[in-house]
Amino acid sequence: MVRYRAGTAADSRLAYDLFIPTIDDLATRTGGNANSTSDATPSRAWERRRPLFEHLAATGDQWWFAEDEATGEAIGYARSILRDGVRELTEFFVLPAAQGQGVGRGLLERAFPADGARHRAIVATIDPRAIMRYLQTGLDGRVPMAFVEAVPRPVHLETDLERRRMDPEAPPLEALAAIDRVVLGFRRDVDHAWLASERPGWLYERDGAIVAYAYHAIEPSWGGPLAALDAGDLPVLLADAETHAAATGQATIAFDLAMTARTAFAHLLPRGFRVDPFVMLFFTDGPTDGLDRYVLTSPPFFA
Repeated sequence: MVRYRAGTAADSRLAYDLFIPTIDDLATRTGGNANSTSDATPSRAWERRRPLFEHLAATGDQWWFAEDEATGEAIGYARSILRDGVRELTEFFVLPAAQGQGVGRGLLERAFPADGARHRAIVATIDPRAIMRYLQTGLDGRVPMAFVEAVPRPVHLETDLERRRMDPEAPPLEALAAIDRVVLGFRRDVDHAWLASERPGWLYERDGAIVAYAYHAIEPSWGGPLAALDAGDLPVLLADAETHAAATGQATIAFDLAMTARTAFAHLLPRGFRVDPFVMLFFTDGPTDGLDRYVLTSPPFFA
């Protein structure tokens, strides 16, 4: 038998300990690079992920664990965030040995309800069992997403955009919200406050107005998001992010992109970027038109 309980701030390490074996099992089955800290020692991997898990614990909406009643051991968890009326499923992990037994259904019912949200969204892996669950939430798998990676090299693109470093202690939340509402359909002040404290943030201005933003990677697969009001500006943001990665000695640079981001792929693929087998799907009942000018937050726990 399975019982369910709400997560608390003290459960971040427990969630991580469920996440790692589940995502590694998925990587084995799909042949993709699902775990961005797989090459780190266990203690280093947890310290790298700790700020993200603690941010989600502090700002989450619904967070539930499934436990084996006989042993009391946790066998899975699911969590969602609620930003400006949009609920996003950030995590949904059930240990491989417990999958296919209805545990996932119970977690999703609790962590990802439709009530209280004007839209819902999931950045989903291609795990068949998970997709079966997502298809029963009322959402459509509307946009495929790709993870592209290369060895970073300095690159400069001519542009009329003016660059300005974001103040990590005072990000311009209203300007960022104005971009996010066009690109994503919602604002997310708490995430920008956290991102600005974790990653080098840059603002891009044209004629005195902020029209794009970018957070550069602090190490491979730990960068983004990048967003521009004009899709034609996205290659400039990508070039700057790659140049930063090269200048700081990062072995690789990676971006998670909707496959509708044509200007991004037109810039990246000729530069030798390769698509990883770890393909994702964006499930939503909200708008998706703006994803052509967007690069996801990596790792892609949330858009």
